[in-house]
Amino acid sequence: MSKKNDARLRRARRGRMHIRELETPRLCVYRSPQHIYAQVISAAGNEIQASASTVEKDLRGQFRSNQAGAAEIGRLIAERAKAKGIEKVAFDRSGYKYHGRVKALADAAREGGLQF
Repeated sequence: MSKKNDARLRRARRGRMHIRELETPRLCVYRSPQHIYAQVISAAGNEIQASASTVEKDLRGQFRSNQAGAAEIGRLIAERAKAKGIEKVAFDRSGYKYHGRVKALADAAREGGLQF
């Protein structure tokens, strides 16, 4: 792996250790050059309770990995999490900067009703 990715994974690991102490479900974000993914993972870390991504069949043609796509994924993940009864989550940005697509997804999830 590259030094850049190793540093990101180190930051992600440090953030996840803090989130584990909170014992709340976490909203985990992964971004690739072409797509963006979001999952709500249980507090124990053994179950994915909700997920959304730009790879899904109904979103694939409309959105890619840009801020508009990230905002749509944020709204969708908030809707799906609330349907499962999840109101409060910890935001796991996976070592990415809170900027651009990651920020757009987080803001849309907050607007959708998730608290973090």
